Amino acid sequence: MNPHATATLSSSSPVRKTSTVRRAVTTAVLGQILEWYDFFLYGTAAALVFGKLFFPVGSDPLTGTIAAFGGFTVGFIARPVGGVLCGHIGDRYGRKTVMMLTLLTMGVATMCMGLLPTYQQIGIAAPIGLVLLRILQGLAAGGEWSGSILLIHESAPASRRGALSAWSPSGAAFGFVLSTAAFLLAQTLSPDDFLSWGWRVPFLCSVVLVVLGLWMRRSVEESADFVAVKATHRESRMPIIEVLRRCPRQVLTVFGLRFGEGGASYIFFAFSIAYGQFLGLKSTWILGGLTLSMLLMIPVSLLMGHLTDKIGRKPVYLVGAIAMVLVAYPYFTLLASGVLWKVIAALILANSITLGILEGAQPAFISELLPVHLRFSGLGIGREISSVLGGGLSPMIATALLAHYRSATPVAIYLVALALVTVIATLIAPETFPRSARLQARQSAEAVTA
Repeated sequence: MNPHATATLSSSSPVRKTSTVRRAVTTAVLGQILEWYDFFLYGTAAALVFGKLFFPVGSDPLTGTIAAFGGFTVGFIARPVGGVLCGHIGDRYGRKTVMMLTLLTMGVATMCMGLLPTYQQIGIAAPIGLVLLRILQGLAAGGEWSGSILLIHESAPASRRGALSAWSPSGAAFGFVLSTAAFLLAQTLSPDDFLSWGWRVPFLCSVVLVVLGLWMRRSVEESADFVAVKATHRESRMPIIEVLRRCPRQVLTVFGLRFGEGGASYIFFAFSIAYGQFLGLKSTWILGGLTLSMLLMIPVSLLMGHLTDKIGRKPVYLVGAIAMVLVAYPYFTLLASGVLWKVIAALILANSITLGILEGAQPAFISELLPVHLRFSGLGIGREISSVLGGGLSPMIATALLAHYRSATPVAIYLVALALVTVIATLIAPETFPRSARLQARQSAEAVTA
């Protein structure tokens, strides 16, 4: 049994007020929706318009798209920096403080993107400004995921941590749905109006959502486990250094578990839009299919989170990791068919099922690898560095492979390589919620309700 999981169980009171848990889940999920609505807007806009408006490079449209995805990648490079900064703040001063900072930073950056003049209007300052704003988004995203997950996980009763933690990535999925739906609505405008001003509307609308999120997060309580550990444990002055010294294997495990999932998710999301344009598919097919598949991901993720509470975290995650390997080639074959139902089936197979399994199992699995007082910093390093090398680079590498080979086969091979890293990491990782811990948690829950 993982000693950190044992420590978490033993240090946490089995009695958690239902109202407190519900408030933590609601606040974290709604914040995730708002935060990732903003973050995903760039990926959609990079595939659809940023190459033309901010990176007009060469005669091949894929060249400008590659440059736009370079800005996408820069945002991911900023995420480990954000993860380190937010991890330090979160482990020293609390999860709530970080969640207020990340939402405010993300909202300001996204609104400014909607106001930014194009390359034609201000020249090289336009792509520079866009990349700088993307860096701010990356800094915020580096702390948001971990903060939301930990707020739920550390407030929930041990017997339901998998199920409740899965609500956070479900919120992120719904944020993606909102961002894609916003662009679908914007694309009902004429092509000229969409390029001149329509693409800006989804970015500017985010200011309303962020104000709502800040208002909600103000009233949330700090996570119960963090409060308990802070009262009894010596405070670390530099948690980022301590977690690397004390838990290097766990941080590397977090990296490996996230690596393939992060790379696959952004190939299935951002690159699929660019690949659809390369194939000549209607953008509404891809955007509509992505919206549907991400909506269907939510119940799958929630079910998988619940399943991890029953049979453990590791077997569920391993199924998802193997599924990434198996769907890689069929996914691109179905997209290339040019048939609507096959395109939709590909997106559901990839996003709803494969990523749904991984997203549902991941929050509790990787959180429990680390001790509470170093958890935010450990996740900030391991998960966010893998987000750069896996998720951040994958759309740019996939688009470059497509531009060079004019075929999706090399992209499928690249996807398999990403997935195999996560398969190996899952096989090596310990089970963080073994049978003995599940029985203990179940007995504690029954004692409370008796």
